[in-house]
Amino acid sequence: QVQVVESGGGLVQPGGSLRLSCAASGRISSTNVMAWYRQAPGKQRELVAASTSGGSTSGGSTEYAESVKGRFTISRDNGKNTVYLQMNNLKSEDTAVYYCNIAYVDPWSRSYWGQGTQVTVTS
Repeated sequence: QVQVVESGGGLVQPGGSLRLSCAASGRISSTNVMAWYRQAPGKQRELVAASTSGGSTSGGSTEYAESVKGRFTISRDNGKNTVYLQMNNLKSEDTAVYYCNIAYVDPWSRSYWGQGTQVTVTS
C-alpha cells in the first residue's frame, strides 16, 4: 500500500514563505509524477506544480500554474520519493488546503493522495 504524507503548512503573513514537504512510501514506480494541488473553500481542486521523475536518458521536467510562476518552486528527491514546494511571496489568494499526489503506471494507472495540509496567508 502506498502512503503519501504532507507536512509544512501553517499560517503566514502576505509576502512570507513556507516550504511544504511530501513523502511517498510503499511500492512505487521509479518513473512517476509527483505534484501539488490545492483547494480553496468553494473552489475546485487545481494543479499548483508538478514534477516528473525523468527516465534513463532524460531528466525530469516541471510544470507550474500561471498564478504561482516565479513565486513557487517544486523540487524532488527521487531516491526518497519526496517532493517539496517552496512558496515565496505568498498572497492571500494562496490560502487553501494543499494536497500532494503521486501518479505512475505499474502496470495500470495509479494515483495516490495525501491527506492535505492547510496554508493560510493572512495579515
